[in-house]
Amino acid sequence: MPDLITNPDAWAALITLSALEIVLGIDNVVFISILTAQLDPLRSRRARAVGLSLAFAFRVLLLASLSSLLGISNPVFIVSGAAFSWRDIILIAGGLFLIAKGTREIHGEVEAGQKSHPKGANVRTLWMVILQLAIVDLVFSIDSIITAVGLADQITVMIAAVIIALIVMFFAANPVGRFIAQHPTTKMLALAFLLMIGGALLADGFHFHIPRVYIYSSMAFAALVEFLNVLARRNPRKQQP
Repeated sequence: MPDLITNPDAWAALITLSALEIVLGIDNVVFISILTAQLDPLRSRRARAVGLSLAFAFRVLLLASLSSLLGISNPVFIVSGAAFSWRDIILIAGGLFLIAKGTREIHGEVEAGQKSHPKGANVRTLWMVILQLAIVDLVFSIDSIITAVGLADQITVMIAAVIIALIVMFFAANPVGRFIAQHPTTKMLALAFLLMIGGALLADGFHFHIPRVYIYSSMAFAALVEFLNVLARRNPRKQQP
């Protein structure tokens, strides 16, 4: 451990990996915010805390079993000359889940404005939210840890980077969740992000890698435009006839 503290390569790996894990954690924060948006404030905060705790637990457990984790990249079966591993299967399943979830939520948002629902309809239970968070956390954790293994060779550095990223996610989750809850149009944007992230995971599962810089740049630009729209709607002069 003292050698790692005085090793500049270890610090460089820690900074790089922490930044990457924080960027990858955006997916988690968006999904957690969307999933908890219709819960009451108390249960929403509880669900976010549980979701982030699960994300941390999954990542640490996967790091502790690196040999087994690396084994999931080995081919399991071949279809038309393309080999698929357990990692590919998990990414495909996770991508399909996010696409289905995002599509269902968008449909619910559109239909909600056209017809009324009985009181209590489509209300999420806390445990249902936690179950869905656990599924997506597992998918994101596998992708995140495999990326970490490729960038660092010291498990201490990997765990430290994961902890730093999750601390940032913990402080970002509640503000992002409140912002989405207070501004309905941002929820639709976040749901579109889910579809894009799901599509990227699905493409990765089929060995068609989409550079994440394209995805996150698009998300950042769209978020900036929506933020400017929110500011414009708050402008009191815009409210005057």
